[in-house]
Amino acid sequence: MKTKRNINNIARATGVPEQNMQQFISDSPWSGSDLITVLQQDVGCHPQFQQESVLLIDESADEKAGEHSAGAGRQHNGRLGKVEMSQVGVFLSLTNNGYHTWVDGELYFPEKWFTAAYADQRKRIGLPQDRVFATKLELALQMTKRVHENGLPFSAIDCDSLYGRAGWLRDEFNQAGFEYYADVPRNTEVYLSPPLVTYPLTQKGKPAKKREIIGVAYSVKALKHHSQTEWEKIDLRPNERGMLRAKFARLRVWTVRDDDSLREEWLLIRQDKKRTTYSLSNAPKTTSLLTMAQRKSQRYFIERSNQDAKSELGWDEFQAIKYRAWDHNLAPTTMASWSID
Repeated sequence: MKTKRNINNIARATGVPEQNMQQFISDSPWSGSDLITVLQQDVGCHPQFQQESVLLIDESADEKAGEHSAGAGRQHNGRLGKVEMSQVGVFLSLTNNGYHTWVDGELYFPEKWFTAAYADQRKRIGLPQDRVFATKLELALQMTKRVHENGLPFSAIDCDSLYGRAGWLRDEFNQAGFEYYADVPRNTEVYLSPPLVTYPLTQKGKPAKKREIIGVAYSVKALKHHSQTEWEKIDLRPNERGMLRAKFARLRVWTVRDDDSLREEWLLIRQDKKRTTYSLSNAPKTTSLLTMAQRKSQRYFIERSNQDAKSELGWDEFQAIKYRAWDHNLAPTTMASWSID
């Protein structure tokens, strides 16, 4: 299409009355989620994704002119690099050997959308009455469990530090049996040996309310140059300049949960020419560094999935107000993503 790929222009291009197309997208009762479920089952049956696929989590924002659209509000827009009036979706992409496709998504609603002041707006955009506030992390967890229940095969999950720094989310992934590679900020504190969590007695002989952690804490950044850190250069995948290579190192580390129990994980460090990233993983101790490096280094492909949805499939040109319209637009966009993968 030479014009913007919005609902009215698509109607004109396909010879469908504009009102009919608007009704089909915004008000028709067909289920976008049911279509996506069938799509996930189709993806899961494809030989390309049967083994060593990685499930990727990321968000994507689209700039909006005002708060009329479902979920719109002043929130961080990664594409613009600042807080702006935007609509934000949390998306899952499945990748394997360079193939990648959207497999699910949820529209994020800022918490203020669930206040009494927004009652009329919730009604206007058709937000289901049983929808309650959920953080982006909670939406990611819901979708991850959902695609697993729908039979989508994946060997590991990759996510950036927005999701990875939340210990409770890593615990949820672990309890569900999902192997994760979760980026964390470089100032994240870890221990190279199990620390001791205590509550020292006060002068009155009662345990203090604030815990004391006995052990040597390191920021993950500091461990980049630690004497125990051994580096290995690994070939990851072909790229436009030949072969993508990076240096990797890993260490067994411990972090402390809010309930004072300890969490043992791998710290996986990736060093490129201009950037170093730090990830925590629950991969089994027997997992090779090569396997961990390959599974961890897949996040590029959800950025490609997000970009393809916008540039190739017109996702960022979508203009509608209602929640059902967003859900209905997600289903055919996801189907198109799979069809052209």
